[in-house]
Amino acid sequence: MASVEILTEVSPGQTAVPTAPELSLEPPEMPGPAPNRIPSIIVAVVIAAIATLSIYYLVQGQPLLVQGEIDATRFDIAARVDGRVADVSVARGQDVAANAALVRIDNPETLAKHEQAVAAKVVADAQLANINAGTRPEVIAARQAQLDRTRATLLLAQQTYDRTRKLAEQGNAPKARLDQATDALHESENGVDQAKSAYEEAVNGYTREEREIAAAKVLKALADINAVQSIIDQMVVYAPVASQVYQRNVEPGEFVSPGVPLITLVDLHDLWVHFDLREDLVKTLKLGDRFDVRIPALGDRKITLEVRLIATKGEYASWRATRATGDFDLRTFSIRAYPVDKAPELRPGMSAYLEWPQ
Repeated sequence: MASVEILTEVSPGQTAVPTAPELSLEPPEMPGPAPNRIPSIIVAVVIAAIATLSIYYLVQGQPLLVQGEIDATRFDIAARVDGRVADVSVARGQDVAANAALVRIDNPETLAKHEQAVAAKVVADAQLANINAGTRPEVIAARQAQLDRTRATLLLAQQTYDRTRKLAEQGNAPKARLDQATDALHESENGVDQAKSAYEEAVNGYTREEREIAAAKVLKALADINAVQSIIDQMVVYAPVASQVYQRNVEPGEFVSPGVPLITLVDLHDLWVHFDLREDLVKTLKLGDRFDVRIPALGDRKITLEVRLIATKGEYASWRATRATGDFDLRTFSIRAYPVDKAPELRPGMSAYLEWPQ
């Protein structure tokens, strides 16, 4: 605090006495605080960072999010025969091994045809054995006796003809009697020829052509059995590969027709991810390329895929104008990418997301 000393004026010869200082009633002036610029600096830094990031993302571009779906090999198992379902050995969701029985069909008519074919085969075998055995000895003996009788008849006819001819030459027999004797002789000669042919046929047995016909009948009967047996084998439907039952379309007692799907199987060992990419995105893709996808069903787990199939022809799966003023559209190509490493947790129908760089 500043003090002021006041001196009073005195006459000559007197000593000047100082008076007491007067106190100031005004408050003292305090020095002002220094200005704080830290908030302004923070705000400026935040604005600069936002501007920098905005410019970066505008220049860099966001990747395109492409959604795919996991798929697997599917088998629609159908029967080649009609009939009534006797038994269904599997349930939905069940794992089945290769060649496991799935459905058994009952068809009595087909079983009856098989029995008929077996009986026809027995007849054909018997006929072939009969031909291979040749002519029975009794038949040969009968043909020999017939030949002897015709020869005796010929001898009698020849003697009768000779006597009648002499009598006719002497005028003791009419010409008509000679004609009758001549006809009888010719008939006897023909009878001998026929009996001789029959005897030789019995001795020689069946011809080569007859043996071949009998053998062909046996083969035909066997083929008929195999044809019916193949139908019977189709009455039991088997699993082609180890897979899982996806759908069970029939129940015991139902009547089914050929070609109607009975059981649907899914091979979980043959999984892939299916994408539909626009043609402007496929241009840089080639077989063997690998990329990572996210599987939301597995907690956004990343799985590496390898491209093994790019559709030969694009389809109009989705429409998108290439120009705002034009009428052109982009086709989409089907892409199949298979997991590089085994992922047993994958299931058909799960979604897969791929970040495609723009």
